[in-house]
Amino acid sequence: MTHAISEIPGKAVACRSVKKEFGQGENRTLVLRGVDFDVRFGEMTLLVGPSGCGKTTLLSVVAGPLDATDDEISELGQNMNDLSGTDSVLFRRKNLGFVFQQYNLLPALTAAENAAVPLLAAGMPRKRAVEQASSLLAEMGLEKRLHARPSELSGGQQQRVALARALVHEPRLIVCDEPTSALDHETGRAVMELLTKVAVRDDRAVIVVTHDSRVFDFAARIAHMDDGRIVNTEVPQEALLTASLN
Repeated sequence: MTHAISEIPGKAVACRSVKKEFGQGENRTLVLRGVDFDVRFGEMTLLVGPSGCGKTTLLSVVAGPLDATDDEISELGQNMNDLSGTDSVLFRRKNLGFVFQQYNLLPALTAAENAAVPLLAAGMPRKRAVEQASSLLAEMGLEKRLHARPSELSGGQQQRVALARALVHEPRLIVCDEPTSALDHETGRAVMELLTKVAVRDDRAVIVVTHDSRVFDFAARIAHMDDGRIVNTEVPQEALLTASLN
């Protein structure tokens, strides 16, 4: 039985033949070369591969900052081609949380205020938004740092605040761009453990772009990318064996 892309059971994201090019004429560069990429509900999927292979571009197409040159993408059962530009922005604002590599916290705001930004942007009253963000930060072990500003927080604490900001509005799709790259091994694993605890649920899906093979064992599935394509997908045990042999 063949399913329409928006009807594939259990798939939070389904990409088919996604292409993205930059430039024109002689300067035209094809970065994504017909990518097929699936992400399942209830799983963390790692997207790995060498620098320049197209990982961040694919993540940006899924998350919305970039439009594909040619694509068929379903997210949470919605065929994104059926939405206007404005509707796709509103859909992703409601349903997607993004964890940045460099945290991107606002220096003048406290940890609780930074985590509350998506709720404030959606029009929630400030007091309620900060209370909801504070409750989530407390769950993440930051109950004593709610009023601290980013400059007063460690790298791991800043990443926790960034994670809280991505999750505070209860998105069903969470995408993370190199969330452990600026952290030492122990702190990076602590962040991944927290991400697994608070984000991996049956009605959610998590995508993590990473170069860090030390966190491969947190994934249910690892998609390897090279030269603008997904070349293979494997489970963590297989990926760890491959990494140890290279």
